[in-house]
Amino acid sequence: MVAIGLLTISDRASRGDYVDRSGPAMEEWLALALTSPWEPVRRVIPDGIDSVRAELLRMCDEERLDLILASGGTGPSPRDLTPEALRSVLHKELPGFGEEMRRASLKDVPTAILSRQTAGVRGATLIITLPGKPAAIATCLEAVFAAVPYALDLIGAGRIETDPAVVRAFRPE
Repeated sequence: MVAIGLLTISDRASRGDYVDRSGPAMEEWLALALTSPWEPVRRVIPDGIDSVRAELLRMCDEERLDLILASGGTGPSPRDLTPEALRSVLHKELPGFGEEMRRASLKDVPTAILSRQTAGVRGATLIITLPGKPAAIATCLEAVFAAVPYALDLIGAGRIETDPAVVRAFRPE
């Protein structure tokens, strides 16, 4: 069974100032898109390089998750440091994910150019950073998820299958 991390990065949600909506949004989207068995591993942590770095290392190296979707901390404000934390743990960055997510998001909001989403690989884990708003999460996942199953195959992670009515996975012949 594929283990997928759903990591919400938010000072306010981690303190309980408001209910996390990002984690449930990621889980709901995956529940619609995936047809193969998977297990969600949910976490809510504060913003910051050290907190994000430590959790990503734990999820990749200790828990050996196949995929991590990390929501939040990708904007330009002072506490938005998710991309910096991610880059400090990656073995390989996959910038095309961020480029495509921004392109898709620009159709809805002109401020998408402020987002610093990216993706990359650590060992046999694919990590994708997403915005914090649930609607933006869906937009971004719809834009890039067709490549995710093959990316997982290439890095030796667990195999996932998708519902073609939601997202048609692309695996070259």
